[in-house]
Amino acid sequence: MTPEQKQRDREDGGLADSFGRRISYLRLSVTDRCDFRCRYCMTERMQFLPKREILTLEELTGLADAFIARGIRRIRLTGGEPLVRKGIDTLIRTLGGRIGYGLDELTMTTNGSQLREHAAALAEAGVRRINVSLDSLDPDRFGFITRGGELATVLDGIAAAREAGLAVKINMVALKDLNEHEIEPMLRWCASEGHDLTLIETMPLGEIEDDRTDRYLPLDGVRRALEARYTLTPADYRTGGPARYLHVKELGSRLGLITPLTNNFCDGCNRVRVTATGQIYMCLGHEDRLDLRKALREGPPGEFDRLLDKAMRMKPERHSFRIDQPGAAPAVARHMSVTGG
Repeated sequence: MTPEQKQRDREDGGLADSFGRRISYLRLSVTDRCDFRCRYCMTERMQFLPKREILTLEELTGLADAFIARGIRRIRLTGGEPLVRKGIDTLIRTLGGRIGYGLDELTMTTNGSQLREHAAALAEAGVRRINVSLDSLDPDRFGFITRGGELATVLDGIAAAREAGLAVKINMVALKDLNEHEIEPMLRWCASEGHDLTLIETMPLGEIEDDRTDRYLPLDGVRRALEARYTLTPADYRTGGPARYLHVKELGSRLGLITPLTNNFCDGCNRVRVTATGQIYMCLGHEDRLDLRKALREGPPGEFDRLLDKAMRMKPERHSFRIDQPGAAPAVARHMSVTGG
């Protein structure tokens, strides 16, 4: 970081790490609970946290306000499944009121199971786009991957989001020998429905029953296969996250790729994650964290900001995900549902 950048950070109170990356994006988990048990994400008999450890809605609001005061411009609400959190519509409405007052955008990642009930509230609060996790359009395969999820319910939720005026991006985890043959049909379906599609490489997070190396599908190979049938050209489009987008000429659509294993994207990282218990993780692929909940509940004046400054000094240059050793332990022990997607 140049002396000029350091001076600018001191003057505007913004967040920047020791590698000169400006941190403007917060992924805020509102719950670790989920109504699905996706095989690549968690164990079948997942143990969730007791309510007393979870931040209250008021604490989540206060935390978000503190981040906005330090230059966070985008907030994505995550889980678990954020829409199973009691009172979530109240939180969405409150944070939506910050749009235009320090916050540029409020978004959400959801599995879609509760969207029919909440889509209108999201739109009324100022949310303009959401991500929906959808790994298969085959009802049986969808039920297998999610361990019991109903595809029809999710598709109905996506329809409700569209009716409410929300832009929907579909997130699909690419899984070898499970849904890889569905990638092109999913791309075509998304194009026909007006959705962008983002493909994601499975990440080694948390202990699960399956061996992730059996399901790991490098997206560089997927891209080459698609290029044999479609004209893919790089797009300048960005949403603030790690996806890199391609135009699909023949379909008139966009395809995003999130490639933590085949093409490390950390040099442009602009985000931090805070769990539903108030732990800030500076990197999805590292265990280092700081306890913001204690600062919120018991800390002296200035303690929260002091911890944020410390977090910036601790943020690593890159993650260390590896998945090329069969049976190897996950890169980090916690599950994705704990940190937030």
